Amino acid sequence: MQDKNSVSLKENERIDDLERNGYRIIQDTGRFCFGMDAVLLSGFARVKDGAEVLDLGTGTGIIPILLEAKTGAAHLTGLEIQEDSSDMARRSVFLNGLQDKIDIVTGDIKEAGNLFGAASFDVITCNPPYMTRQHGLTNPSDAKAVARHEILCTLEDVVAQTAKLLKPGGNFYMVHRPFRLAEIITLLCAHKLEPKRMQLVYPYVDKEPNMVLLEANRGGRPQMRVEKPLIVYKEPGVYMPEIYDIYGY
Repeated sequence: MQDKNSVSLKENERIDDLERNGYRIIQDTGRFCFGMDAVLLSGFARVKDGAEVLDLGTGTGIIPILLEAKTGAAHLTGLEIQEDSSDMARRSVFLNGLQDKIDIVTGDIKEAGNLFGAASFDVITCNPPYMTRQHGLTNPSDAKAVARHEILCTLEDVVAQTAKLLKPGGNFYMVHRPFRLAEIITLLCAHKLEPKRMQLVYPYVDKEPNMVLLEANRGGRPQMRVEKPLIVYKEPGVYMPEIYDIYGY
């Protein structure tokens, strides 16, 4: 592993411990730091040994790094349109000595099919912007706004490119918000990505779900399993055992 002193940090950047394989990640406190949704997606995704994996909109590379730690994937690629974020992701890959396992590509999700070629991946993951442009958008050029709102790509862009890039029988994993679930399933089916597995995430047992984890299969037969609810907190500040397992604590 590279020593952290060999990786340069820019203003407002810090190195965080991922509690997995000794891996760390560079983040900028003024931009968009990864959240629980990315961690839960890395726990929900099923990646077979030897798989080729693509993460769309990878940000600072959190999902490829976590999947490398948790799975036997042969190679992982992260695609990110914002140069500052992809630069941080590349330095995090270097920080962890994972240059042979993870590539970070700066590019547009809408052009992903041209960047990588059709049917190139066994698994594709995505933690996309949850909000449409109309949802309280104030500064479209802000890095946090790009991560949260559909400014540079839409949900349909993500699904359409995934359908091109997945191998037949390949799986797509996404985390999103339940209020867009009908739209998500409609788009997946329209692009022949059959929803196969769904899990709703609840902050507390007595609250409404605030996340949904989905698995879809390219060309799969219609049949979806709804897994038992995932509850995050037992009480304020105390995770449920399943969450500690996913984090690896």
